[in-house]
Amino acid sequence: MADDATRVFHDTARAVRTSPEKMQKVNLFESPRMFCDVYALLPGQAQKAHAHAGSDKIYHVLAGTATVRIGEVTHALGPGELAVAPAGVEHGVSNEGELPTSLLVVMAPHPSFGPPSPPEKA
Repeated sequence: MADDATRVFHDTARAVRTSPEKMQKVNLFESPRMFCDVYALLPGQAQKAHAHAGSDKIYHVLAGTATVRIGEVTHALGPGELAVAPAGVEHGVSNEGELPTSLLVVMAPHPSFGPPSPPEKA
């Protein structure tokens, strides 16, 4: 039962890992349908702008302040706020503040698994 519990219940604050070299990602869950990570950025760190052709991404700030860019719009988000990057739209996140920042990041479908398969015909 303990193994099952560690796969479905997570303490996001305890999952945060930082490194002075670059932003850190800790995977909490993944399947072909989605992934859920905790990102941690120290002041001055950033995730380069990029896009996912077939996946939507959600950035939800847990602590600190994250500067999120979706398309041409940049917005500072605090704890409890989130941004949605639709599939195909360039996006990125940075920590322009003085304190560490952590975010819960969810993307669906999981881009590493490719597009979902069509349902089988009976």
